[in-house]
Amino acid sequence: MSIPVPRQFGLDLLRAARRPRPKLPFSKYLDTQQSSNPCARFFRFQSAFRAASSKATSKTSPHARRLRPLPILAAGTGLLTILFSVLQPVTHESLEEPRDADQPPNPTPNDSDDDGLPRYRLSEVKEHGPKSENPWVIYEDKVYDITDWVPAHPGGEVILRAAGGSIEPYWNIFSIHKSPYVREILEQYLVGKVHPDDLENGRPLQDHIEDPFESDPVRDPRLKKHTEKPCNAETPGEELAESFLTPNEVFYVRNHMWVPVVEESEAEDHNITVELPDGDSKTYSISDLKTRFKQYTVTAVLQCSGNRRNDMTRFAKKTNGLQWTVGAISCAKWEGVRLRDVLADAGLSLEDPGEDAQHVQFSGLEAYGASIPISAVLDPYGDVLLAFKMNDAPLPRDHGFPVRVIVPGHVAARCVKWVNKIVVSDEESNTTWQRRDYKCFGPNEVKQDWDKYKAIQVMPVTSAITRTRLKPVGKRLGEETSDPAQDSVVQIEGYAYSGGGREIQRVDISLDGGETWDQAQLIDDSGLERGNKAWCWKRWKYETGLSEVAKVSKGESKTTLVVKATDDAYNTQPETHKSIYNLRGNLATAWHRVDFDYTAALKDRGKSA
Repeated sequence: MSIPVPRQFGLDLLRAARRPRPKLPFSKYLDTQQSSNPCARFFRFQSAFRAASSKATSKTSPHARRLRPLPILAAGTGLLTILFSVLQPVTHESLEEPRDADQPPNPTPNDSDDDGLPRYRLSEVKEHGPKSENPWVIYEDKVYDITDWVPAHPGGEVILRAAGGSIEPYWNIFSIHKSPYVREILEQYLVGKVHPDDLENGRPLQDHIEDPFESDPVRDPRLKKHTEKPCNAETPGEELAESFLTPNEVFYVRNHMWVPVVEESEAEDHNITVELPDGDSKTYSISDLKTRFKQYTVTAVLQCSGNRRNDMTRFAKKTNGLQWTVGAISCAKWEGVRLRDVLADAGLSLEDPGEDAQHVQFSGLEAYGASIPISAVLDPYGDVLLAFKMNDAPLPRDHGFPVRVIVPGHVAARCVKWVNKIVVSDEESNTTWQRRDYKCFGPNEVKQDWDKYKAIQVMPVTSAITRTRLKPVGKRLGEETSDPAQDSVVQIEGYAYSGGGREIQRVDISLDGGETWDQAQLIDDSGLERGNKAWCWKRWKYETGLSEVAKVSKGESKTTLVVKATDDAYNTQPETHKSIYNLRGNLATAWHRVDFDYTAALKDRGKSA
């Protein structure tokens, strides 16, 4: 669902890439860029311009690895960073280096064409895979040596997934990479072309092109999928209503990219690097975390900021993003170690962390990144975990195996999966998912100033109806009724939740579109709750006679059921989505409305009887 960066930004980028600049300290030019496109799913880019004293001029040996100085924007972590930020280290050495041992020999004249570029077989390109000292990638029919810039920016190693093959399946995830200026950047690293015998219609043979999602796990068919690649699927309403803890198999899935592969046999050796503001860092394996720190259990809801976005689209106007209904939310029991304990062990003072310790940034194996204010971590009652288990089982692959961050009460976008790096910093994460993707604007703000508002953190109060059904009424011996409406009960079920550890105090139900109200019964699941605060949802149910529903429908066969919730701080849901409309469709928390056709329900009950 990516939206291209504005053309003007691309032109600025090209001008920067062509303009020589003096060598200056990297940190001096850390700045942020902003896009004028109100829909751009990009973040405030961290700019870091560097240049070498000269440019590569020799083109007589296109197969040799070249260090072309290219000033470019470093975008921080994330796949957009990896493929878009082409930041090279400064060098004063010769720009023409000797051929490395693992590079193929100079091509023969028969391997070249009039353009002077060598032709490489796909088998030769494959030798320059992720473990090669000189990784290559293919785009269309051309071969590029990406060696020099992979280590030069955060998250760079993720691109190595494409090394030895075509980069296009990865670029297809985000359309920004097909922009002309990105192509021109890539051309700086051209070393040859694919041999004609390995091309079909001008592209590499299909059986040689890797699918980035090929190793993704198999999903439960009960999940309601919105996208297949990457997988985004919500929990069906029936499963939401069935149990307090959502089974792992139907826990909603929100992926931005592919699912990283970590073998079970290697999980204990998976490392997380913790970096402090003074530059000191310490690395912990999963085994270290499990053996050296006390483990805790927390039951907490995870909810996507776009949960119920489809309601905002239906009742207000079009929104950008996955059209989730009520199932981009689930509840689970999480087990792991407290992040505050790990940071203390790494050398951070919990009592006086210093002015430079304002945020905690998280990065995952697939290059996703986000951050939270450090106050949430330092809070001894905040329950922020590095979690290894989910509902008494190892984390499923879709949910972060072998370790993920759990930030109770916050939007799930901050609960980074497959985490491998944690940075305590004076600023929030520079990724698009922190700086742009998860923010809310006013209903009138079509042109979005991404610096104007803070990123979504603690979630507001919400509720939803997840299941409505008819139940027969038990009749006393000898009692008969001829009216099926007198013989049936309408049972309405759902959830209510508020972030920040605020407990749900009340759930109000209306059978007539919000004209009159009654209160639902809150189900007591307290025996299953774990943690210092109310991090869980409240399940609720409401029962009334079908005859009562018929009365309020005023002669119609349908009526509109409405639910709204209030938490213990007396925050309650807004009435309409129009009043909270935003183009991204985030935080669609207005009253939840469901049309109920009781005559159709009676017919369905008769069929099942």
